[in-house]
Amino acid sequence: MVIPGEGPFLGPQPLETATQAELACRILIVDDDVPLRQTLPRVLALAGRTFDESGSVGEAIQCLEHQIYDLVLLDYRLPDATGLALLDWLQSQHREEAVVMISGEDGIDAAIGALRRGADDFVRKPYHVAQLQRAVQSALHKAALERANRAMGERLRASERLHRYLVESSPDLVFTLDPQARFTFINPRIESLLGYERNQLLNRPFATILLPDDVPRVEMLTSNPDNAPASGYNLELRLCRNRASWPRASMGHITVALNAMPMYARSEGDSNQKHLGTYGVARDISERKRAEEIISFQAYHDQLTHLPNRVLFKDRLEVAIAQAQRRSGTLAVMFVDIDRFKLVNDTYGHSEGDLLLRGVATRLKETLRRGDTLARLGGDEFTILLPDINQPEDAEIIARKVLDLMQVPFQLSRGDFRVSASIGIALFPRDGDSAESLTQHADVAMYQVKRSGRNGFRFFDTELNAHYRQRIELENDLRTALERDEFELFFQPQISVSQRRVIAVEALIRWHHPIHGLLSPASFIQVAEEVGLISGISRWVIDRAAQQLAHWRASGYPDLRMSFNLSPHDFDREGIVECIRDTLARHRLPPDAMDVEITESVMMQDTAAVTAKVKQLREVGVGISIDDFGTGYSALAYLQKFPISALKIDRSFVRDLDSPGTHPIISAITGIARGFGLHLVAEGVETAAQAKMLRNLGCDCMQGYFFSRPVDSVATSKLLELLPDQLFA
Repeated sequence: MVIPGEGPFLGPQPLETATQAELACRILIVDDDVPLRQTLPRVLALAGRTFDESGSVGEAIQCLEHQIYDLVLLDYRLPDATGLALLDWLQSQHREEAVVMISGEDGIDAAIGALRRGADDFVRKPYHVAQLQRAVQSALHKAALERANRAMGERLRASERLHRYLVESSPDLVFTLDPQARFTFINPRIESLLGYERNQLLNRPFATILLPDDVPRVEMLTSNPDNAPASGYNLELRLCRNRASWPRASMGHITVALNAMPMYARSEGDSNQKHLGTYGVARDISERKRAEEIISFQAYHDQLTHLPNRVLFKDRLEVAIAQAQRRSGTLAVMFVDIDRFKLVNDTYGHSEGDLLLRGVATRLKETLRRGDTLARLGGDEFTILLPDINQPEDAEIIARKVLDLMQVPFQLSRGDFRVSASIGIALFPRDGDSAESLTQHADVAMYQVKRSGRNGFRFFDTELNAHYRQRIELENDLRTALERDEFELFFQPQISVSQRRVIAVEALIRWHHPIHGLLSPASFIQVAEEVGLISGISRWVIDRAAQQLAHWRASGYPDLRMSFNLSPHDFDREGIVECIRDTLARHRLPPDAMDVEITESVMMQDTAAVTAKVKQLREVGVGISIDDFGTGYSALAYLQKFPISALKIDRSFVRDLDSPGTHPIISAITGIARGFGLHLVAEGVETAAQAKMLRNLGCDCMQGYFFSRPVDSVATSKLLELLPDQLFA
């Protein structure tokens, strides 16, 4: 079959070299020959190809405005214009369709005009079908390649834009250096990070922005690229800010974490690599470093005074000991405790206490040398390290300076406040060769100053250590004494001379220590008060005394009364009144059968809480007796304020009855008791003469060795059974 004027018709010919993109395409046939327009789709038909037709330039433009085509088969001669007009329109619209022009023109001008206007091929009539098929295939193939190239180029450009955006917008400093470590690229982060314009640093050495101490580290990195690890270098550097553009308040440097890697290139056919320079990324870690510094500071410093804490003090002390050992030198450790500090917290509040501690820390620092260390261990306790002292007197000088500075009042918001200090001193190597032993021994010496009246200093000695160890052992044993039932009550009778009989007994605690034997209260009560054990001991005394009194009253002594001592610390805690009341009720004792003996120091506290507890005990019916009356600072005002029921004349007045002036004192006490309607008891009566003189002075009730020493409950029961003549024998 032959298409008229177009050569032999060969039918659809499969093109084995066509790609999928060339098979699946859309073709526009522009020709005014209707039979030809209908024939070409059959000639060029392949799976995936679709065809549209138009008979003029105008119709073709209408199709192109509504559809994108892969190929336009364009006839040169058309009713309304030549095919060149459509090529011009395609160019003006920046269309990308491939064009194969088909023409019967003999001249070369038509072909040149078509190719210049962007046609991909020019097929002259008449043509063979194979020739047309090859032209279509070639044009589609070329168009597919161009589209692929355009897509690849766009992807490359998009990738480049993305990477450029990532680099330009990175919060990190990104840069490259040439082999001489000069900047060849810097991202804009340099401007906000260090205050430099990028063009200020290009072609300048990296060392320009480094602190001098870090320059050698970078030179080692850039001068030996072959030694770089596979992952590159990771190091911390300090970068200088641009002083010319950075605010003065923020001048200085920043700390960055740098990751740097050498860059290489290898020429084709050349096995050697060429060093192109260094690629680096620097991240600002200044805030993290500052946070680490803050955390480190908090771990080793006291938050209130900003002084070294216990951990840092121990570390410095261990270093100082090692240095002193190498040089055969001497050092001193001072333990400083502020006297009366609790009074500030209790009176003015903890904020005032904190203000006082900061003031104390400031003054202590004023007394020290440059190489000394002042630390706060906690509360009101400070330690001082004095390295490189020549003799003990050097530490004594510092201690005296501390005591002198404390004499000046501290200015608190509530007014001036005076404090003193107790200082213990331990010397290396005399008093210890470790940080623990020196600090402990300085603490022991300080504690002795506290017990001796405060406001002073003392050097540690071995006798102190022995006493300290004994005290620690006593504390440990005391903590388990109640559990082991090692306490026992002894009793000393109180005799009415006029009635010639025992009218009351005083309960006195004793401790059957497993090693030291029977101990009196003077050996352990103060320790119990200091370590907080007195509350449990007092409760034990109250219960055992009530239990024993109930037994005696049930055994034929219904009028017998019992007295026992309470510590001043018992009045500082809640529940003491309830404890006594409940104990009396449990043992079915009338409240007036018991007397609570308190010292004058309890009255001197003169607090609302103490006054309230004493009044509550009297309201319950329990008697209140002032022990050792006349030895302290008793005043008639206290006797009026406190509902006292009895006075006990101190044994010192009884012992000195023969001394001038003693009689008037006892007479005065007797008159006070009579005037206030108080029961009176004289302690420490050891002779018949003393008993007679006291009776003549108006005191009827007595207790002392003349009648009986404190004895256990069995012996006391026998005393109760004695006849008057036997009792006074």
